[in-house]
Amino acid sequence: MSKKRILLKIGSNTLTKETNQISRGKIEDIGRQIAALNNDYEFIIVSSGAIAAAKQFVKLEHNGKDINIKQALAAIGQPHLMRIFQENFRELGLFTSQCLLSYSDFEKQSSKINIKNTIDVLVSNNFIPIINENDTVATDEIKFGDNDKLAALTASLLEVDLLIIATNTNGIYTKASIDNNKPETISTVTNLTNLKNEISTGKSSHGTGGMESKIEAATITKEAQIETWIVNGIKDNFIVDAINNTSEYTKIK
Repeated sequence: MSKKRILLKIGSNTLTKETNQISRGKIEDIGRQIAALNNDYEFIIVSSGAIAAAKQFVKLEHNGKDINIKQALAAIGQPHLMRIFQENFRELGLFTSQCLLSYSDFEKQSSKINIKNTIDVLVSNNFIPIINENDTVATDEIKFGDNDKLAALTASLLEVDLLIIATNTNGIYTKASIDNNKPETISTVTNLTNLKNEISTGKSSHGTGGMESKIEAATITKEAQIETWIVNGIKDNFIVDAINNTSEYTKIK
């Protein structure tokens, strides 16, 4: 039997565990779970965190063009982020590879074919592709989305079986429960129009996303008939617990 293919999107808040630096422990936790699930699942990762990786040891002069500073930080932080993934995953017997994509890559058929073929070769040879937006030439995800849309487009292109979006909540909460300060997870969603009425428009502290961008991502994957789970990546063992249905998360069918 062929393995099920999961695209795992990891936001900046998950990678930093809501601190000001990349958490090696969290990356190890992710790697450990991938290794444990290796017999039944193959993983492709879309990871934010390049800017967060740079910020922990670099301070750039600000010239008034904030987006250019963020692009520069991404260029500095991306190799450090990949190094942390590589070091932690290698100790678990996992091999990593880097893919930097832009939205323009999804507009040309030839580019889409090249992306799919390259990633298929990497996965078939047991290399985990770690994808990020090519922030030095594109700014879409820096401005809004924290790679949610990029993950959805990639999931659709690669025809994955499941998109897991790791964030810092137990999925999507009902609006009423948030207003009452007693967050209650919406466990299963079939109607995205109704779901949009429940979501908050707030952004996360490190990332540029929020639940709004996750709903947009789920709209893309739903059209491709791919299920999307929104899970709490801050918690240890979050992938395995979601697969075993022993945690609270939102499943968008």
